Amino acid sequence: MKRFRFDQQVGKIIDRYNSVQATISRVMRTPDSVSIGCIHLEAGGIVGYHPATCPQLFLVVNGEGWVRGEGTERIPIQSGQAAFWITGEGHESGSETGMTAIVIEGDGLDPESFMSLLET
Repeated sequence: MKRFRFDQQVGKIIDRYNSVQATISRVMRTPDSVSIGCIHLEAGGIVGYHPATCPQLFLVVNGEGWVRGEGTERIPIQSGQAAFWITGEGHESGSETGMTAIVIEGDGLDPESFMSLLET
């Protein structure tokens, strides 16, 4: 067995898109260009508004915060919930108290075929 790290201390600071208090730890990239990473948002952290370069699934695994798409409304999100953005869709995420999310990016993602939609 081998063990690996993907905690905040081994991540890279996200400084694009006016992001603050945000770090990403890369987990893997598959041969068909699906990328998996772990985003760590500290209290007050934001991954700034930018277009999705491909379909992106944002799975919150710890804490709580907010996400938004192309509108201005910040939608609350918490551990056990996910957001999905399509290619080209503007999006942003943040947290007042801290949040950790696994991010999966790549063509062909279809979370509706496996996951339950969140009732609003």
